[in-house]
Amino acid sequence: MRIAMISEHASPLAALGGVDAGGQNTHVAELAAALAADGHELRVYTRRDNPDLPAVVPMHERIDVVHVPAGPASTLPKDELLPHMGTFAEWMAADWDDFAPDVAHAHFWMSGLAAVTAARRRRVPVVHTYHALGTVKRRHQGAADTSPAHRIGYERELGRVVDRVIVQCQDELRELVRLGVPRSRTTLVPSGVNVERFRKEGPVAERSDRPRILTVGRLVPRKGFEELIAALPEVPRAELVIAGGPEPAELATDEYAQHLLQLAKDSRVDDRVRLLGAVPAHRMPEWYRSADVLAATPWYEPFGLTPLEAMACGVPVVATAVGGLTDTVVDGVTGDLVAPRDPHGLGQTLRKLLTDQHRRLGYAAAAVDRAVHAYAWPQIAARMSAVYASVASIPAVVA
Repeated sequence: MRIAMISEHASPLAALGGVDAGGQNTHVAELAAALAADGHELRVYTRRDNPDLPAVVPMHERIDVVHVPAGPASTLPKDELLPHMGTFAEWMAADWDDFAPDVAHAHFWMSGLAAVTAARRRRVPVVHTYHALGTVKRRHQGAADTSPAHRIGYERELGRVVDRVIVQCQDELRELVRLGVPRSRTTLVPSGVNVERFRKEGPVAERSDRPRILTVGRLVPRKGFEELIAALPEVPRAELVIAGGPEPAELATDEYAQHLLQLAKDSRVDDRVRLLGAVPAHRMPEWYRSADVLAATPWYEPFGLTPLEAMACGVPVVATAVGGLTDTVVDGVTGDLVAPRDPHGLGQTLRKLLTDQHRRLGYAAAAVDRAVHAYAWPQIAARMSAVYASVASIPAVVA
């Protein structure tokens, strides 16, 4: 099958940790790789944001990443890309004269607009994954939400016109039904984890004899780092390692990084808080394996890949009961779920888990089993292939 994958702001080739580079980049890259391993041919369309980028970059023998000339060839915040989606769609539709995809899979709402526009001209069925919803962002960010004014309306209409909506968790499904997207147009296919890269066996990052709490993510307030630092006084001896954000050399001038360090100082735990900055992707498994527990404490999270990566490495997870985390983390089995924005409850939960080695070992074993058997990318890609085949009226390949 020929698959056009559209990810307008999140290139599968991008370095993770930037303002608009995170879970969607990883999802697109891993899903494309798993589909190619099954024999499909893919073109991943993403916006050209650097004049030095080649027009086409081979990512795999069956995957080309295509840099679409839409708007200036420079980095733009994703919330400023909407005016360029018409140009993106026109260029992509012309490219389909040669590529002729059997199905298009759009990632994020602006990619969906471009995909639907191009698909109408070439009669290509469209599958859509939102990755994040404007209603949820507005609910949590309020006046700080910089999304284009009509985002929610566009998302509602996309859910009604595409051939299939891929939802990643039960929370997203409920949100879409409230938005007015027919449940009959949706199929639940979660994101996955690379269990070859993220596994229990392998090198371990350096550590002291202190219990280690690891948290991973972009340095933005909604990830809950402030709540973790506020909880640390209730977790004696434990160190908090924060992976993610700008390059290590830039932490000293990063406003939010310095805010977190000042908060640690004010809470008298600055000797137990360490900011790593951006960590090369190939080293992340080492850091997961070095942790006694992963803390994933966002206020809201559409899906959340880091808990899955930690679980695959045999690390129990303490997570806030929001979004996709309530699907991936089984409370009392692979980890513990806590209320968001509750440093006291978070601190108590972390302390109890870190002082109970037997429970941690049980959680770790169950976490690996769940990651491998429910979220490994080959299984996720097979489920996605079946969706593509159904909308494209192509017989699915049965393994």
